[in-house]
Amino acid sequence: MAMREPVEVLDEEHEHLIGRVAAIDVAKAFGKVCTRIPHQSTSGRRVTKVWDVEATLNAVTELSDRLAELGVEKVTVESTGDYWRIWYYVLEAQGLNVQLVNARDVKHLPGRSKTDKLDAVWLAKLTEKGLVRPSFVPPKEIRTLRDYTRMRSDLTVERTRYWLRLEKLLEDSLIKVSAVASTLTTASIRDMIEALIAGERDPRVLAEFARGRMRAKIPALVEALSGQFDDHHAELAALLLAQIDGLDVQIGKLTARIEQLLDDLPAARPDRASGDSGRDGDSSANPGDHPEITAASRPALSAVERLDEIPGISPAVAQVILAEVGLDMNRFPTAGHLVSWAKLCPRTIQSGAKSPTGGRTGKGNPYLKGVLGQAAAVAARTDSFLGERYRRIVKRRGKLKALVAVARSILVIIWHLLANPTTRYFDLGADYHADRVDTGKKIRTYVRQLEALGLTVTLTSAA
Repeated sequence: MAMREPVEVLDEEHEHLIGRVAAIDVAKAFGKVCTRIPHQSTSGRRVTKVWDVEATLNAVTELSDRLAELGVEKVTVESTGDYWRIWYYVLEAQGLNVQLVNARDVKHLPGRSKTDKLDAVWLAKLTEKGLVRPSFVPPKEIRTLRDYTRMRSDLTVERTRYWLRLEKLLEDSLIKVSAVASTLTTASIRDMIEALIAGERDPRVLAEFARGRMRAKIPALVEALSGQFDDHHAELAALLLAQIDGLDVQIGKLTARIEQLLDDLPAARPDRASGDSGRDGDSSANPGDHPEITAASRPALSAVERLDEIPGISPAVAQVILAEVGLDMNRFPTAGHLVSWAKLCPRTIQSGAKSPTGGRTGKGNPYLKGVLGQAAAVAARTDSFLGERYRRIVKRRGKLKALVAVARSILVIIWHLLANPTTRYFDLGADYHADRVDTGKKIRTYVRQLEALGLTVTLTSAA
């Protein structure tokens, strides 16, 4: 077999030799710091020094001054819990080039001794040779926004837990109202629960609190509200409602603060230059295969409003996405890089001529994957390109994989919208694939299937 032409493999941006490096093996109370710099007199030799530094603001600030004096070009910090933050934030603020690396990517080889000192030296050597892949750490303003959006998400989950506790309490009192109403969060059910707490026990009186379409269920509500709700249930229900109301207030404050932070970010504001760009593209699937739309006919929108145009994405979901991926897509050279970072595509596994498919996607960012999953589930029920994509995939791959595929498509669209602030979403339509069906190929497929059944097929034109 003739030898094939060699293929050039380009180095990543971080894969280059660095003369002066430092690495920090992080613990809770201190960090093991290692520096590797060229020897002053012997060419080709390196000098390695290791020492402990306390994980306090003053000590880390002093360390940054020392590293700057040594001319350290890059500092690597291992991501251990949340203990890495003081090292990364302080060194970054002092102007040093800091990178955060996943501990999973810098493990020791089997058989190598495991100590904090050796870990720091090993990490420094990997940094020196460009063998560590930095993790994505957004800038300070995005980190601040992320803190608010994550707190809102956590409080929303906590509020849901209180609603579930309230439902469990009603079940204990033999009140089966959750079997009639789809959710306890409606105004009608809230009025009934408050009346129960106030002392009302007549199910007919309670059922009259129903509003709107729920009034058609009054007979069922009368049966469901016939229970054994007593004073101790009332006291506990009042406590749960108070917790829910308090969380509602806090979530509202966080939402207002998030909107203010986004308004203060120049990159998130409406791009007035889009009206002068002459034309506007579509990011729904393939940017090179779509009708072009004049931007002058469409008003300038903020980043949240542009993401809100995607089926399945609400303003709250758009805020979480911007907080998790940021607004600067230079960190992700292509949409594929962003999808890979979010763990919405299976990793490539090749051995010889075999390339098995169907690998796991990985954990990824739980907040980002959570909202993208919600967006995909909503988009799947729409009459849009994304909805039709879900329906096409679910037939042969199942619901979970179809939702992941739609979430991936949404993230690709988001990358195009954020990479070009003048781009607006334009839906390709549910009939996008149907309009591109190869009629001849479809005919040949049907003919082969009929011939496989032993039939002779003669084609005639219907015209």
